[in-house]
Amino acid sequence: MRFLPSLFENNRRWAREQVARDPDFFSRLCAIQAPEHLWIGCADSRVPANEIVGLAPGELFVHRNIANLVLPEDPNCQAVIQFAVEELGVAHVVVTGHYGCGGVKAAFGPPAREPLEGWIRHLRDLRRAHGTELDALPDEAARVRRLCELNVAHQVATLRRLPVVRGAWERGHSLTLHGWIYDLGDGLIRDLQVSSDRPEA
Repeated sequence: MRFLPSLFENNRRWAREQVARDPDFFSRLCAIQAPEHLWIGCADSRVPANEIVGLAPGELFVHRNIANLVLPEDPNCQAVIQFAVEELGVAHVVVTGHYGCGGVKAAFGPPAREPLEGWIRHLRDLRRAHGTELDALPDEAARVRRLCELNVAHQVATLRRLPVVRGAWERGHSLTLHGWIYDLGDGLIRDLQVSSDRPEA
């Protein structure tokens, strides 16, 4: 507790409050992990996954990275998805982007230093692929906002092609993929209507 003592104090207060409300909270939490949802979201500190969907600890399996990317070459993301689907048996995988995403904004800016630029490159590629649509928008704010949405849709499409997801569907596992966007301005989530529960969607 020599460093960041206020965080330790916050933790102790939080633990006391949990036990005061529910004496069995921690024993129940230790007993089993059986979330129905995997959340793939941005690492942005303003987007706390459990809080914005009102789920308690243990009810949401979470993976976060810059700009909520699902990259087949990212072993961390792929291991999380495999564990969630094959070991935990989640029924829903939700990719949630957010407006005002710094990673998406970076795709419109100058090159960053590595390793960040290697990550942002995927967003730059997506930006180029949708260049005609994005260039038709009135200003950069609108283009960034739209790329946030297109990025979520692209990640859901990537999920649909992953062997672990296709394998789950082939085994008859009920698994639905979702694409959502969170608005920092009002705290509300919007469904981007790109959900999929089978390979040919």
